Amino acid sequence: MGFGDLKSPAGLQVLNDYLADKSYIEGLPGVKKALGKYGPANVEDTTGSGATDSKDDDDIDLFGSDDEEESEEAKRLREERLAQYESKKAKKLALVAKSSILLDVKPWDDETDMAKLEECVRSIQADGLVWGSSKLVPVGYGIKKLQIQCVVEDDKVGTDMLEERITAFEDYVQSMDVAAFNKI
Repeated sequence: MGFGDLKSPAGLQVLNDYLADKSYIEGLPGVKKALGKYGPANVEDTTGSGATDSKDDDDIDLFGSDDEEESEEAKRLREERLAQYESKKAKKLALVAKSSILLDVKPWDDETDMAKLEECVRSIQADGLVWGSSKLVPVGYGIKKLQIQCVVEDDKVGTDMLEERITAFEDYVQSMDVAAFNKI
């Protein structure tokens, strides 16, 4: 749609008539001001609005309420949103961060009793620690390492604590490595 020459009064009138019933922000009252205030400097206002500049621009309430008191409906909606927020927050806190860890436990030599080594490792108990499956994986020269899975709650059990406790079995364990670490 064309509005003609916006530098002429006729073009401004066509644009003004077009925009008169258009609202891009609903619920906010518009403040009509003379075209000379916003338009070109030497163009006379012929729209006949007769509006003058409002001195009360500071009193415009952008949130749509005319008085200072909050309506009952607004209070109810605010309380409902707050309850929903608290509910979502509680659900997030209920979710516990967990990790799945695959550990490689290496014995001293091929004569180490691997069943006893696994028994020692599984004897480690802690809140937030659950042992999973295990298997013996050949390393070389007849030596096998124990590969064992566990699930831990991140806030309660860390890999440093696991390493410290597993390597405490000095008769069976030479070293321990984290082979895989996945967040659940």
